Amino acid sequence: MSTSEQAVATQPTVAQPKVAELGTTSAPLKSAAFFLGAYCKEYNEDFMLCKSEDRDPSHCLKEGRRVTRCATDLITKMRENCLAQFDAHWGCLEQNNQQYYRCRPAERTLNTCMFEKLGLVKVIPGTPEGQKPIHEVENPVLGRQQK
Repeated sequence: MSTSEQAVATQPTVAQPKVAELGTTSAPLKSAAFFLGAYCKEYNEDFMLCKSEDRDPSHCLKEGRRVTRCATDLITKMRENCLAQFDAHWGCLEQNNQQYYRCRPAERTLNTCMFEKLGLVKVIPGTPEGQKPIHEVENPVLGRQQK
């Protein structure tokens, strides 16, 4: 055995509790992204603060598990309370190259359901104060393009 192999072999292995994967593809995550940002804000901020302290991936495993648990909790609540709207929105994103503007009608119904059932509101960071957020504009200048 080389010295580097001996060093690895002698290091104690730390047992990390397993956290189940979220089990979703990119379209459902994009559909839930703004809600995840609001719902898991504290855990996300802790994780990012931890990462800024030390770039070693093992340093922030505990915070990363908390983020994953929080995301799993929200996705489960979305499926329990707004399944049809959630499926319609992420399905639309999946079929339209994950472009939000092509899926505004499905997004509006999801946003309404999330507010009514879970009390969560979609807020886009950086939206100018006093201006209507783009996802609430009824007749945007940019509409569907003819193909």
